[in-house]
Amino acid sequence: MAHLILALALLTQDPLDALDAKQGIKKAEPKPAATAPAQPTPPGASGAKPNIPGFSDSATPPVAEGESRPVENKADEKPAEESTSDEEGSGLWAWLNKAMHSGAMGLMLRGGLFMWPILACGILAMGVIIERYRSLKMLTTDAGGLRKQVHDLLHDDKCEEALAKCDAEQGPVAAILSAGLRKYLVLRRLNYDAGKIEEQVIKAMDDYGVHIVAALEKHLPVLATISSVAPMLGFLGTVSGMVNSFDEIVASLGEKNIVEAAAAGIAEALLTTALGLIVGIPAFMAYNYFTGVINQFVLDVEESSTELIETVTLQLAIEQQEAGSATA
Repeated sequence: MAHLILALALLTQDPLDALDAKQGIKKAEPKPAATAPAQPTPPGASGAKPNIPGFSDSATPPVAEGESRPVENKADEKPAEESTSDEEGSGLWAWLNKAMHSGAMGLMLRGGLFMWPILACGILAMGVIIERYRSLKMLTTDAGGLRKQVHDLLHDDKCEEALAKCDAEQGPVAAILSAGLRKYLVLRRLNYDAGKIEEQVIKAMDDYGVHIVAALEKHLPVLATISSVAPMLGFLGTVSGMVNSFDEIVASLGEKNIVEAAAAGIAEALLTTALGLIVGIPAFMAYNYFTGVINQFVLDVEESSTELIETVTLQLAIEQQEAGSATA
């Protein structure tokens, strides 16, 4: 009987499995049989796969040394190069921007528009100061010694040697003595009257003295102008800065602090005033210094011309007396 039941079960098993498959009924999986624990794989085993983050089992095999990189790698490198160049450009621009807004250049930019004409005035004043200092330094000679030598030579009736001595020296004293001696020598050779010679010598030195003073005072009006204009430009920048301050206060009223709003305009006003005074004060001092030096030169010229006229007058009187005694 048991054998009959087992045979019927085996015959009906396949139709039941087909019916279950049509109805979508899954058959329970049989439990896996217990297996022995896995043995650790040795480090050099061929079946071992390294577990590297970012790589799957279907990763591309490594490229050999002689082979070229795939095209995809070059495409991936281009954005990196572009980003590097962008970073370098932005770094250079940041450095230039920092250099422009720091130090003296930063103060110039903060001071506004009127800082640049004041700076131009300062450069021009510095050029004039250097030029006048070098020129007047070259004209410094021993005026007293030259006058004494000319006086002694005229007493010895050596007018040509006195004229050559004056021509060899530099300075306004030598120039005015040379002009007087040249006129005296020419008129004396032409046998002019003594009174006429003295008058012409005085006129020659007076006429040449005007040119000497003009040459000494060259470019000094530029210094005088800068010493007055530079502080006035600074005051004009002060007014502009205060106007900008009030405009900023009105524009940002209620949005930020009044001191913060007016800070930029006040800084502009103070910077322009400071630079105007920095340029104007040295220009004014240099103008007064050069004026004093020139006045000393003019005084030496007048003394030299007066002494030369006295010497010429005395020499002419001696010559007339000698001529009268010879005729008698």
